[in-house]
Amino acid sequence: MTYLQKFIPGLALISCLLVLPSCDSGFEEMNVNPTQADQIDPNFKLTNLQVQISGQRYENWRTNLIYSSTMIQHFAALPGYWSGDKYFYNPSYSAAMWDRIYPNVARNVEDLLLQTSEDPEQSNMHHIAQIMRVIMYHRMTDLHGDIPYSEAGKGFIEGITQPKYDPQSEIYADMLAKLEAAAGALDASKPTYGAGDVMYQGNVEQWRKLANSLMLRLGMRLVKVDPAAAQSWASKAISGGTMTSNEDIAYVPHNDPSGWQNGNGQVFETDGNPRMSKFFVDWMVAHGDPRLEVYGVIPVAGADPVGLPNGKSDSSEPMIQDDPSWIACPADAAPTALCGMNVYMRPNPMITGKDDPMFFMTYAEVELLKAEAAVRGWHSGDPATHYANGVRAAMEYLVMYDPNAAIAAADIDAYLAANPYNAAMGMQQINEQIWAAVLLNEYEAYANWRRTGYPELTPVVFPGNRTGGTIPRRLNYRQAEAVANPENYRAAVSRQGPDELTTRMWWDK
Repeated sequence: MTYLQKFIPGLALISCLLVLPSCDSGFEEMNVNPTQADQIDPNFKLTNLQVQISGQRYENWRTNLIYSSTMIQHFAALPGYWSGDKYFYNPSYSAAMWDRIYPNVARNVEDLLLQTSEDPEQSNMHHIAQIMRVIMYHRMTDLHGDIPYSEAGKGFIEGITQPKYDPQSEIYADMLAKLEAAAGALDASKPTYGAGDVMYQGNVEQWRKLANSLMLRLGMRLVKVDPAAAQSWASKAISGGTMTSNEDIAYVPHNDPSGWQNGNGQVFETDGNPRMSKFFVDWMVAHGDPRLEVYGVIPVAGADPVGLPNGKSDSSEPMIQDDPSWIACPADAAPTALCGMNVYMRPNPMITGKDDPMFFMTYAEVELLKAEAAVRGWHSGDPATHYANGVRAAMEYLVMYDPNAAIAAADIDAYLAANPYNAAMGMQQINEQIWAAVLLNEYEAYANWRRTGYPELTPVVFPGNRTGGTIPRRLNYRQAEAVANPENYRAAVSRQGPDELTTRMWWDK
């Protein structure tokens, strides 16, 4: 049974909350005085928040897939509007997540935090909302750098309509502190969310594990800019207790009859252009990875797995038709012939459905980050054991997409035997496995690549690209910010650097 089905009474309300600001009518007073007696049940608000942060087609299409997935070379596409594939700057695509978070989701999370802050009996609810806030904002800051954070979402509550941009160093310090506070304060003896929590159904211990697991992820993000802080936070997270199995994975289900749908799945239903990237397919083939047939589909039965090269076009140079992988179709070719785009692997419908879960963080990622921490001497565990645990978990959790995505235990064993941990190349192995494991959570794939440099991607050079043929390091701010919030926008640009795709943020220096 889906957890979302248990919350049918709130469907009309949450459906309203999920759409555009026109649905705000009637809620202004709630936002002005969130503590009044007719306040909405926080369970409904948390459901809304979790589904909103999971994302809809708009931001997942533009920010997660068009930009992040192609820059990190999981996917490739020929049309020019797939901007990340060719390092183009599209203002609305670059700002898609910004457009979704700040007008709606930011104020909703602040409203829930305020509602749950005044009653000590709601402390669990408050800290769980803080963890969701961290999930939301760490994606935002990892995409753009310095962003509105401490004052964001407080237009209704405090009248702040032009929030300052906080330095990323301060954002990270606060997010880590919030996670530490949540992990320490969550109390199983106090009330918690019920079925409105579609991720863990109010399970306090699983939320504690997620807080520590996120602390590990964010702590490791600091390895280039502040290794001492990275070590401290990673060690603290591991000692506090992180995820211990795939049962602890943080995800939002999307199989409810109300119509809540996986934003990635909505994209793949609408846009048939993306293919598995040549770099990704070649890596999988070279490693004999059984996930390849779960991640992708060979269009013509019996053909070899072939990925589409990034940075190609079917309408201008460099033409895909000139690539050695291309097979021209004769005039009488059948629709199923091995030619044209049928040469290249498509994303597998098993993992790209509108009813598929959306994953925020997996146990596989946790184990692989622990392996890296052990390599760095920040954790007493055995890197090889954590590596194997992470790889195994990354293959086993795919069944959560579809029963047919199950990978046999014998195949996993064979893969680990053929690709054992090698201390001489441990950092590369571990982070390539993170890259392979987080497919479709492209925000995280992109951030971890910038943190580590793995995998060692080959940039593309497409005419008219905005980066000089280097992989972008961030996405631009929303263009309208220069007019709507000019003083704070200019301060951020002055502090961080030009508002360009090539500017490195604080932790990526």
